[in-house]
Amino acid sequence: MNEPSPPRILLVDDEEALRQPLAEYLSRQGFAVTEAATAAEARSVLRDDLPDIVLLDIMMPGEDGLSLCRHLSETRGVPTILLTAKGEAMDRVVGLEIGADDYVVKPFEPRELVARIRSVLRRAAKGGSVPAEDEVFEFEGWTLDPLKRRLSAPDGALVSISSVEFRLLMAFVEHPRQVLDRDRLLDMVQGREAHLFDRAVDNQVSRLRRKVEPDSRNPTLIQTVWGGGYMLAADVRRAAAPQD
Repeated sequence: MNEPSPPRILLVDDEEALRQPLAEYLSRQGFAVTEAATAAEARSVLRDDLPDIVLLDIMMPGEDGLSLCRHLSETRGVPTILLTAKGEAMDRVVGLEIGADDYVVKPFEPRELVARIRSVLRRAAKGGSVPAEDEVFEFEGWTLDPLKRRLSAPDGALVSISSVEFRLLMAFVEHPRQVLDRDRLLDMVQGREAHLFDRAVDNQVSRLRRKVEPDSRNPTLIQTVWGGGYMLAADVRRAAAPQD
């Protein structure tokens, strides 16, 4: 019987004194670690292979971590944990709003980081409850394929969504016509350990609306329930996944 492959981590940090010992520690914890000192090196790695998760320092020379985080969120859908300094509170909020899955403040306890990595990987693997492999969600002409993490518009065009937007949409399609308050959405999408502010949930919903609503300023699909939260105002049907 073949043993499962270890989870693959891309560690991006320009501080060699932190990066190398951390890579060695993570390797001892059962992860396969690839190192990159800059965003440019990380992009080169990503062209050849896609890791299971990226650990990403915000403050780096050249392209910073927030820019790379946005790229990962919008084009790759790879779960990302930001490694931040104590004074970067606003950067942490911005990072979470553009698609990061969690953050850890330097200096951090390596065991805490490992726990957060495993938590993010579990959420990424689940994407909510685990659907059948040949099952998709259909609503108002839209199709969400959980296995491929692919969203198709009513005209058949593929719409790029980040990993956070994917989990947010999964929460809605699995609970159609139910009011989901911000705390519940935090639990389902980010995990309470991410310490997100309510405003960040609102921003993620706004980003998702811009992709699925004909007029995001007057949403009819993802509705705001004042004092309650948000609701997917559509019937959802589970259907067999189309064969490519």
